Amino acid sequence: MSAFDWLSEYLARLEDEHALVRFGEAASLSPAHRLVLDAEAWGKAGSVAAGMGCRWAGAWGDPRELDVVVRVCLEHLGDYLVLETEVPLSHPILASHTPYFPGARRGGRPRRVLGGVAFRDHPDRRRWTRHQAWPDGEFPLRLDYPIDGRSLRRVRADADYPFAGIHGSGVYEIPVGPVHAGIIEPGHFRFQAVGEEVLRLEARLGYVHKGIEKSAVGRDPLGLARLAGRVSGDSTVAHTWAACQAMERATTCIVPPRAALLRALFSERERIANHLGDIGAICNDVGFAFVHVQCARLREQWHRRSAELFGHRFMMDAVIPGGVAHDLPPEGAALLRADHAALRQVIEPLFDIVDDHPSLDDRLLSTGYLSHADARALGCTGYVGKASGQVFDVRRDNPYPPYDTHPVTVPVETAGDVAARVRVRMAEVRISLSLMDQLLEAMPAGAIAAPMPTPGPNSVGLGLVEGWRGEVLSFVRFDAQGRIARFFPRDPSWFTWPALERLIQGNIVPDFPVCNKSVNGSYSGQDL
Repeated sequence: MSAFDWLSEYLARLEDEHALVRFGEAASLSPAHRLVLDAEAWGKAGSVAAGMGCRWAGAWGDPRELDVVVRVCLEHLGDYLVLETEVPLSHPILASHTPYFPGARRGGRPRRVLGGVAFRDHPDRRRWTRHQAWPDGEFPLRLDYPIDGRSLRRVRADADYPFAGIHGSGVYEIPVGPVHAGIIEPGHFRFQAVGEEVLRLEARLGYVHKGIEKSAVGRDPLGLARLAGRVSGDSTVAHTWAACQAMERATTCIVPPRAALLRALFSERERIANHLGDIGAICNDVGFAFVHVQCARLREQWHRRSAELFGHRFMMDAVIPGGVAHDLPPEGAALLRADHAALRQVIEPLFDIVDDHPSLDDRLLSTGYLSHADARALGCTGYVGKASGQVFDVRRDNPYPPYDTHPVTVPVETAGDVAARVRVRMAEVRISLSLMDQLLEAMPAGAIAAPMPTPGPNSVGLGLVEGWRGEVLSFVRFDAQGRIARFFPRDPSWFTWPALERLIQGNIVPDFPVCNKSVNGSYSGQDL
């Protein structure tokens, strides 16, 4: 019996005989199980799931005419479960999972602001998304709210946000942002410190709300794929793949084998490009510009090859429903193999310097420590989780084509510091290079896309992809006309931004840039 089977049987034995509505393959949301609950059992389900050691992987609402369907995704040992319940719009109140899952704290805040679902026992009732752009009592994701909003007036300044503070002798505050000196996106960081030691950091994001969830409604599958690719530009392949995977599962569309391998090739190229950029930027943040210059050069060459072969530097819109938009040209495999060999030759001495250089060790070792317990409690995946002992990777633990036939080695570190997060990145670059050679060797002939069947009314699908930052989740529901009725993408940054607030404590203020870059959460990815 799986852990989720046990959970369903336990809930079925609750005194409220109506707590469990249905469970099992007939109600599955592939690749997840699906457990539909009475709203009164919601809090108990969270408590039991936390006691089982589940990881809380995201929550979203699905507004209808008279009620809201609330869903939460849980993961346990690579197996997934989606909890589902309904709350009426007349009384949209539900128990919070935050008391059992610290990682749920931030995810519940936009559900209240956007969809109007209030969570009992939630410790933070402050606004989160697009501050002051709409008044309390109006909820943009509800069906009756127009996509253009109800007011053209300039949004007033949000100057009275109640940041939590620390009071005491010698404690002072440092406000940083939301406008920054570089070309990064807006985010406000409020520090409390004594001398140079950081006592507390609170990040406030959500300044450039894009309306992704609302603007998805009514799109056709190709239109949704294009939108998903713009959730977070540096993860365009991962988010598009997850959205397409969700639509394909909802329609039982079978992606051709060649297209599946090409998708993986795109994804691993995206992983390498971003890891190279981060490794260089982390070194640059502690004054070691040599590595930054070399990584920037290598990354630029990598992007140019992607543009040459796949139509775009970041491979935007290269993944489409049913397959991919660009085939590998006849000479492409030889070019890529040569690129892989050349990159291996260059990165080995470069990575040796990064891994064992006194001036880097002095700044990276023990800096920005995130414990195994904190990484687990917050639900961190990707290099942030792996550097703190969290051995999880969707490609290995819940494999999807072509990773089901091309197993992935998952690097893991236990030190939990900036240096460990760099080492995980370097290991993933090496692993991806070897994996891409395997993909090229196994590349079959054949079609690169398949037509997507017409979805049935209210067909739902769940996409789960290992992006370069970690686990990317995507939920899709179709309407009766075969268009998108609901779309929810969840970036791994939802869980790594809170990790930054945790790991900076006890460090000195000048180490914030390198700690921040070692996490490199996506501003755009969590600001839908």
